[in-house]
Amino acid sequence: MPEEDSILLRGLEAFAELGYDRASARELARRLGVSHNFINDRYGSKAAFWCAVMDSALGPQLASLPQVDSSVDDAEGLRRIITGFYRSAVDTPLIGRVFVDEFSQDTERLDYLYEHYIAPTLQRMTPSIERLVDSGRMAPIPMDVLFFAVIPPVSGMLDMPLARRLGRSEGTSPEQLTATAESLAALVVNGLLATGRPRV
Repeated sequence: MPEEDSILLRGLEAFAELGYDRASARELARRLGVSHNFINDRYGSKAAFWCAVMDSALGPQLASLPQVDSSVDDAEGLRRIITGFYRSAVDTPLIGRVFVDEFSQDTERLDYLYEHYIAPTLQRMTPSIERLVDSGRMAPIPMDVLFFAVIPPVSGMLDMPLARRLGRSEGTSPEQLTATAESLAALVVNGLLATGRPRV
């Protein structure tokens, strides 16, 4: 029987490629190399297996994000958190493909992602943002605008076919991707700290 980590990784690969609806129990079993009853016997349902796959991929990402450091300037703290998020996206690019599929559907799966991973990530940034707004260093910005200012740049590290057409070399090293994550984070934070008030 395949090891648990291997099963969850293959599940992530299947959901990233096929999407949840097209990843039938039969197709999942085939890709996992298990019997057709395995998912129900081990996890209870395809939905529960999907949650286990997300926990396996996203749990370490959330845990690895920098904690808020009160001794660090709020702008620098925000940059560190966003950089950490981008670096973790480099480590698990398949998650980005799952997000593209799930963010466009109003489902219990989106509720699960929001409750367990999106909201906690935003909550980690909120105190710094509130202080930056209160001090006049950042214009007030609705949470939905903030989210879509931070998340879409992840594609700058994941969409390799397009990135190559835009000039990125074929053999991008981990160090280069880390540098890209830091550049994107700086760009996003600098944009958030611009003095112009956004029109919303």
